[in-house]
Amino acid sequence: MMLVEQTTVPLAALPVAEFKDHLRLGSGFADDGLQDGVLVAALRAALAAIEARTGKILIQRDFSWTVYRWRSASDAVLPVGPVSAVTSLTLIDRLGAETPVSQSSWVLVADLHRPRLVALGLSLPLIATGGSALLDFIAGYGPNWSDIPNDLAQAVLMLAAHFYDFRHGETAGRDLMPPMVASLVERYRTLRLGGME
Repeated sequence: MMLVEQTTVPLAALPVAEFKDHLRLGSGFADDGLQDGVLVAALRAALAAIEARTGKILIQRDFSWTVYRWRSASDAVLPVGPVSAVTSLTLIDRLGAETPVSQSSWVLVADLHRPRLVALGLSLPLIATGGSALLDFIAGYGPNWSDIPNDLAQAVLMLAAHFYDFRHGETAGRDLMPPMVASLVERYRTLRLGGME
């Protein structure tokens, strides 16, 4: 299985001004924007780290997911959430020929932790030997920073501040995720039992 981010978080969706306030950086100076590149990098790193830790996409964007076999014939748990739409499902044979699958044969069951593609018939379409299925979908809480739950937004700002403070790499021997950040994101983590989806 392979998940690919098709679009990135747009710069306009990043809370650079809020992050400056969080860091208590001065304002009203001629060089106010001088640190913006570093702040954006810290915010992007924090978003990525929290998304990886929780399996939740914070700011909405497009993804594609390649599956080589279904774990269950009747449904497939998507690798991240929340998912607002599965835009296409395509079967690809071992020679690369593509066959679109009608949206009338499956439905998205939205769930914060375990969004699923569910067959409307007896089973999901058969993936041929040596072939794959490609799902295109939209995931994330919404397109804007204000769409993210408040505790996750606070966790992003706190982790970004941590990355900003230690941007020169002097964090050897320290945890990547500070305890206060970890406690904020813990309830969003997806519990997986016995290696199952």
